[in-house]
Amino acid sequence: MKKIKKLTTITLSLTLAAASLAGCSTSKSVENSQGEREDTYNYTGEGPITDQENASISILATNSWYSTVDLTSDDALIVKEVEKRAGVDVDWTMIDPTTYTDAVSPMLASGTDLQDIVSLPDLDLNSSYIKSALFEPLDTHFDLMPNYKAYLEANPEVKASLTAEDGHIYYVPTIGLADNYLPCVMYNQKWLDQLNMEQPKTLDDFVTMLRAFRDNDMNGNGDTTDEIPMSVKADFLPSMFGPAFGLDLDNGFYVDENSIVHYAYYESENYKKYLSFLNELYTEGLLEMEYTSLTRDQITERFAQNMTGVTFDYSWQMSQLYSKQFQEYDQETGIVVGGEPLSGEYEGAYVAINPVKWIYGVTTDSKNQNLAIKFLDFAMSEECQKLYAWGIENETYTVTSKGDKEFTEKALSDNLWLQTLGINPACLPYHNSIEATNVLLPQWHVDIDEKLATKTRKPWPQIYATQEETSVLSQYLVDIETYVEQMSVAFITGNTNMNEFDNYISSLKSMHVEDIIKIKQDQYNRYLAALE
Repeated sequence: MKKIKKLTTITLSLTLAAASLAGCSTSKSVENSQGEREDTYNYTGEGPITDQENASISILATNSWYSTVDLTSDDALIVKEVEKRAGVDVDWTMIDPTTYTDAVSPMLASGTDLQDIVSLPDLDLNSSYIKSALFEPLDTHFDLMPNYKAYLEANPEVKASLTAEDGHIYYVPTIGLADNYLPCVMYNQKWLDQLNMEQPKTLDDFVTMLRAFRDNDMNGNGDTTDEIPMSVKADFLPSMFGPAFGLDLDNGFYVDENSIVHYAYYESENYKKYLSFLNELYTEGLLEMEYTSLTRDQITERFAQNMTGVTFDYSWQMSQLYSKQFQEYDQETGIVVGGEPLSGEYEGAYVAINPVKWIYGVTTDSKNQNLAIKFLDFAMSEECQKLYAWGIENETYTVTSKGDKEFTEKALSDNLWLQTLGINPACLPYHNSIEATNVLLPQWHVDIDEKLATKTRKPWPQIYATQEETSVLSQYLVDIETYVEQMSVAFITGNTNMNEFDNYISSLKSMHVEDIIKIKQDQYNRYLAALE
């Protein structure tokens, strides 16, 4: 019988015995030099991955983010279907995602009695686990990974991001959306219609609109002083305005057209202009005094009372949160709707997101290594990706006469049931599906997203650091980022005069920011080499 364990605290002790693959007279297996049973089944990328009876592997991974959902239960039909099609019994050790890092990090530090497959607690950008030789270089086993090899060949930027300094690829990723459903500027369309105004496309037009929102009785209550022109959380301001000044303030580091690395917060001209712009909004009352403490709940309440005209948030909230605050919303037309990125001296853009969300590795000490490698590859197959995104045909989705997939009425109306089945399971390397996301949203929202997805710029890529680089980054970067954040608020609010900006730049230089930039340049050069 398959053993299932669910850990919920970091105090749990694991004593897991590594199971050898069982042999029988019909199994195509041989003993290697260590006396371990090796599976020699001709796996081609489709299930099953072995013909051995009672074949099993162990996996350490996160459980569902929904506290009432347990992906180890028999109700998780999607997870069970992957096991069934693979022909492998999986001994799951699942840990609550809120405690996963604290629970798994000590296990990896000890490096003993690990499961065959481990979902890492982070992206290992410092190469800590790679240098500890905890995980097998998967590229040396690509003859057993036809699905993963094909995926990397079709996605060279992901391949480059997953290539370590030594040239090997150690991990299989979960992939998120990169260009779709990004954070974007959102407008109260009712207010724009009242003023007969179009959505602004430039910073100048945006400021003109904010002034009109501030100075008119937009909510019609007879009071021209209770309108809040713009309600944006502080951590979204860099995304909203940075690109108009030629800056990637989301990632901090970016490259120009000559592949030269810059630190956006160290740009003496453009970053100063960005801060001056926000200071002018703040001084004029277009950026509220309490912007640093503003929460999404407060913004939602403001829309519910028709008190605010602009926000910036993840696109999903456009139809699923903010428009729903208006009683007249009928899902046919949006009320809080997304707009194009704002342009200034530079053309506006939304900064895309790195697609690698988290990673899985096969442990070097695994006694079922080939089987585990093949299972991870099968989990990356198109067959399994369809299961993750859509679930079970005729249960969670149907296929129309035109070949389009549609979620069933129960799947659309009961998200908790869908999560219970294991849709996009946190314990397996799924890829977020644009198609499956689109069918969950009203058509007006989908149309806007398709347009905005063409207005993106590439983010700073994921790159593995060397041990020497990690040492310098850990010594200086945290202090630099803390100082940058403090001074950003000081300049925007006017607590520090813009005349002090040169001193700010000098301070960053003394904090070794140029050493950090050099490291990032070296890293980007490695990324380019891997990409080529």
